[in-house]
Amino acid sequence: MEKEILVVDDQPGIRLLLQEIFTNEGYKVTTAITGREALDKLYNKPYDLLILDYKLPIMDGGKVLQQLEAANIDIPAILMSGLAEDMIKEYQGSLVKGILAKPFNVQYVCDLVKSILT
Repeated sequence: MEKEILVVDDQPGIRLLLQEIFTNEGYKVTTAITGREALDKLYNKPYDLLILDYKLPIMDGGKVLQQLEAANIDIPAILMSGLAEDMIKEYQGSLVKGILAKPFNVQYVCDLVKSILT
């Protein structure tokens, strides 16, 4: 069965890039622009992986993760940010299985996603 990834980023270029990469890798990809939109999707349907930008309008990625944990939605997440080093300590032991510093290496992202989904 096809694995489904939810990509959440307010930058259209990042969303499109990740959607293209993972569609070509054989995954089904859904995108969201805001944290609220991501939560609406996650509350209504299970996904295999969440790729989440930390800096989002209205509700940041950290708040999205808190809401998911509060709702007992257990989904592996990759958190993306320009501030990656600072975030690693804060999110160890939560849903976060990987941290991506922007700009990221496409091959590294592919390898990370494969390691989480296999």
